[in-house]
Amino acid sequence: MIQYSSKLKIQKLAESIALSFDEKITPLEKIIEAEELKVCYDDYEKGTFDGMTIYENEKFCIHINTANGNTIDSARGRFTLAHELGHYIIDSHRIALKLGFLEPFPSKTNQKQHNEIEREADYFASCLLMPEERFKADVFRKKFNFDLIDFLRKEYNVSITACAFRFAQIGNCPIMIVYAENGLIKWNYCSEDFPYKYLLNNDKISDSFVMGEYFKNVKTEVSKTEQIWAINCFDHVRSDDSNKKFFEHCITHKNSALSVIWED
Repeated sequence: MIQYSSKLKIQKLAESIALSFDEKITPLEKIIEAEELKVCYDDYEKGTFDGMTIYENEKFCIHINTANGNTIDSARGRFTLAHELGHYIIDSHRIALKLGFLEPFPSKTNQKQHNEIEREADYFASCLLMPEERFKADVFRKKFNFDLIDFLRKEYNVSITACAFRFAQIGNCPIMIVYAENGLIKWNYCSEDFPYKYLLNNDKISDSFVMGEYFKNVKTEVSKTEQIWAINCFDHVRSDDSNKKFFEHCITHKNSALSVIWED
């Protein structure tokens, strides 16, 4: 978890940069140009890393791995670049890299970060690409369903995962995000006011989830919303809440699945 004081500073820093531009889709290329940074897009082999910021010969250089789908205009590439800009623009990161106190760290997009430095850079990227003022204006008085996430990710040219994370942080409806591979839960994240924090079975996804059904027969890709029941999906559900209904929208790809869950 990022310390509250650091989180507030990072948010103010990133959003002041984003809101200095009129464009809703934050023009990362203008920031790069203003900072006179060198960015290298190259094939560094699939599965290795998405981005890395290096200080050498008294200059900073950002390396972006195109083999993982990180192109200049792609949602993944934009988040990767925004993340690496975080390492450069956040004072403590830049100074540590410059002095050699912080080793260049190969970042990976759309994964749960356990390193605090990487979590800070992810949060910077989220605030830079989806500043709170604009994001909240886009969700004001809108009833939540998955179509809203789909609309927002297009508006800001970000991935569904990045958009869902930002919505969980500052959206107008509490949600939970679950990511699994081969039927095993890799990570989950939820809004502070989401009514449940824990899933049943902890690591193996329950068949009561849409993604659980998918993993039983991985043949046809899925992108659909279905109703689920709290008692069948979450831990610590009180008996008088056993009839609580939720919705799950699940998107699958080969052996992986991402679900967004919200209360009916």
